Amino acid sequence: MAVNQVLAALADDTRRNILMKLREGKISSGELAEALGISPQALSYHLSKLKKADLIYETRYKNFIYYELNLSILDETILWIDNLRGGRS
Repeated sequence: MAVNQVLAALADDTRRNILMKLREGKISSGELAEALGISPQALSYHLSKLKKADLIYETRYKNFIYYELNLSILDETILWIDNLRGGRS
C-alpha cells in the first residue's frame, strides 16, 4: 500500500464525496456523476486518483463501468495511522 497516494486521494473533498456515495454499493460512472452533480470529465479525473490509490474497484459490464469501494485498503490505512499514533489508547 502506498500511504502517500491514499492520503492524497482522501485529502480532496470531491473524492471523499465519491467514496461516501460508493458506501451505498456498486454504481455506474454515469449514475455517480449525476448523483454528485459533477461532469463526467471531472468524475473521470477523481476516479483515476482513487484507482491509483487502490481505494476503488472498477468492473466493466457491456458498455458500462461500475465502481465500488476497496475496503481492505481503507482498513490498512487505518491500521497504519493507528500504528503511527502508537496503538490504541
